[in-house]
Amino acid sequence: MKIHERTYWLLGAGLVGVALFSTCGSIPRNAKPIDHFELNRYLGKWYEIARFDYRFEKNLNNVTAKYSLNDNGTVRVVNSGFDYKKNEWKSATGKAKFRNDKQTAALKVSFFGPFYSGYNVIAIDKDYQYALVAGESLKYLWILSRTTTIPSDVKQAYLEKAKAVGYDTSKLIWVEHDKENPY
Repeated sequence: MKIHERTYWLLGAGLVGVALFSTCGSIPRNAKPIDHFELNRYLGKWYEIARFDYRFEKNLNNVTAKYSLNDNGTVRVVNSGFDYKKNEWKSATGKAKFRNDKQTAALKVSFFGPFYSGYNVIAIDKDYQYALVAGESLKYLWILSRTTTIPSDVKQAYLEKAKAVGYDTSKLIWVEHDKENPY
């Protein structure tokens, strides 16, 4: 391989790498993170009401997420749930940080070192009791609540919003909460 060919190949590979890493922590095209986000009100325990099935939460019920501040200003994230097939509790601890300004609910979260994924609050009630969270693509969606249930009007509004973004809400898994989560 000539020097010029190798230089172009390395440059091309570098550009592909930049493109891949710059999409980390993004958001679906038709979704918009909320403005005037108040992180301190969002911190605490949330129950997962519904989600799309993906490998990190496969076979989990009684799922919660706890958010708290780390000393360095990032957000500590502890996700946990009961694996009903293996009959055991599982948890994962990660960190989240804002992609831009702290008043826009566009964050990126990592449970695996330098690899981040989008975490975008696209709907939340005025009391910070219910949230609709979009991942980086249409493969990731969560409905969260401060309690194990959600009012039907909030559920319907969030489902409509998710459909408007492009999500196929028929694929949602409705999480059971029949055990006390020890995390």
